[in-house]
Amino acid sequence: QVKLVESGGGLVQAGKSLQLSCVFSGSTFGDYALAWFRQPPGKEREFVAVSRPFGGDTYYADSAKDRFTISRERAEATVNLQMNNLKPEDTAVYYCAARREQLFGASYNYNSQTSYNFWGQGAQVTVSS
Repeated sequence: QVKLVESGGGLVQAGKSLQLSCVFSGSTFGDYALAWFRQPPGKEREFVAVSRPFGGDTYYADSAKDRFTISRERAEATVNLQMNNLKPEDTAVYYCAARREQLFGASYNYNSQTSYNFWGQGAQVTVSS
């Protein structure tokens, strides 16, 4: 069974940086798309970024482009989310999610939470103004 454990959340001032990490276990890391979603207070969960396993493609929500970077550390089976120039509106619980892919498999909506089978417990990020 796939298990995802996030770490690195906390309280940070606007304009500062923070890195979230998600450790993957229970299956073959290289077969999974790994994504970050977030849920701001009182709002729906939303897509942030995804790293796909074959070809290394990454995709970002508009709110994350140019400020956030998703990356994989294969040797440690970890996916990171480097967040720079944080804003108060980035305050949310951040979740790591995983979906097994197959080479030349069917396409899917990588920005939809329903596309992912496995979820971490979440990490709180609070950005003060």
